[in-house]
Amino acid sequence: MSCLFSCCASLTCGLCSSVASGISRSSARLAYCGLFGISLVTSWILREFGAPLMEKMSWIKTEEQPEEWFQMQAVLRVSLGNFLFFAIFSLIMIGVKDQNDRRDAWHHGGWMAKMVIWILLVVLMFFLPNVVFSIYGVLSIFGAGLFLLVQVILLLDFTHSWNDSWVEKDERKWYIALLVISIGCYLAAFAIPGLLFIWFNPSGHNCGLNVFFLVMTMILAFVFAVIALHPAVNGSLLPASVISVYCAYVCYTGLSSEPRDYVCNGLHTKSKAVSVGTLVLGMLTTVLSVIYSALRAGSSTTFLSPPSSPRAGGSKPLLEAEDLEDGKNKKTEGEGQPVSYSYTFFHLIFALASMYSAMLLSGWTSLNESSDLIDVGWTSVWVRIGTEWVTAALYIWSLIAPLLLPDREFF
Repeated sequence: MSCLFSCCASLTCGLCSSVASGISRSSARLAYCGLFGISLVTSWILREFGAPLMEKMSWIKTEEQPEEWFQMQAVLRVSLGNFLFFAIFSLIMIGVKDQNDRRDAWHHGGWMAKMVIWILLVVLMFFLPNVVFSIYGVLSIFGAGLFLLVQVILLLDFTHSWNDSWVEKDERKWYIALLVISIGCYLAAFAIPGLLFIWFNPSGHNCGLNVFFLVMTMILAFVFAVIALHPAVNGSLLPASVISVYCAYVCYTGLSSEPRDYVCNGLHTKSKAVSVGTLVLGMLTTVLSVIYSALRAGSSTTFLSPPSSPRAGGSKPLLEAEDLEDGKNKKTEGEGQPVSYSYTFFHLIFALASMYSAMLLSGWTSLNESSDLIDVGWTSVWVRIGTEWVTAALYIWSLIAPLLLPDREFF
């Protein structure tokens, strides 16, 4: 057995060394995404199979607790280690403006050391007292909410950028494409709630809450179109339709998170299938949203980029006109290239995503649901529905804010 562990350890070290040496400057961001993905898989494995081992740790098992409690502890401990790793890097990277800063090399290199630090942090979390994770569990609820808010802001930025880029082309085919996609999205935005009425409003039961959620989703989609097409707003149908589809999707995830014994949940008869599907979809959605957020960090809007970044807004050109005329278009010796995105925000996204993934895998720290199910419970329902309503409020505000505050500039 010891020989087997030695072989596994040597193979793991060799694999880590080869992976770390193969990470280049251009692939560093994807490497961080890969590390986050490993943390998700680790959390799930320990959640499913680590409870018996944790029950033998006297500093964790201070009293009799159900198996679900140990599963939640495993998820929170891995999450806190992951959170600390990215939070520390986020703090270290504050103020990095150009590539000559020594911390730029820390961000892109040293991957063998980073992997060792990450492993040590995760392992250390299993030796801390339970009270630490009781506090972290509460804080993670707010951190997860902040992560969802960031996703909404990036989605709004993406839809407006998408619309503006096609409109700027000023060609008939792009206008037709905008119209076709907008119509398609709006058809989906109303078709999805229509299907959900069948699944989550079964006949013979009083499901007023579900009906309220679905009707509100359809009303919001209609309101988006009315406001966006109002002459005073000068909006566009594409962002309104995309946000409508997103709200319909979030409404579905909220309803599908209802307890399986709730009579208005039409999926309750397929508990096992839904639990596996929710696990896969939840993990995949989280990883993809984090990758998108992280890769887009610092480039989606001007306030996310450092002042010296080429992507940051500003009135001063990168090269003064007189320098161009004199041929001085090369950087002076010792002056580094400005960084293209905010390293601090980049790592902050992963730190918040660690909290969000912990909430998904622990059922928002609720022990009322079956341990076989992922992200199920009334807390999950209200978090999803709240996210939908916040999305709607932010989108409507983005349309009417220029009218209410004409003296301010909105990017």
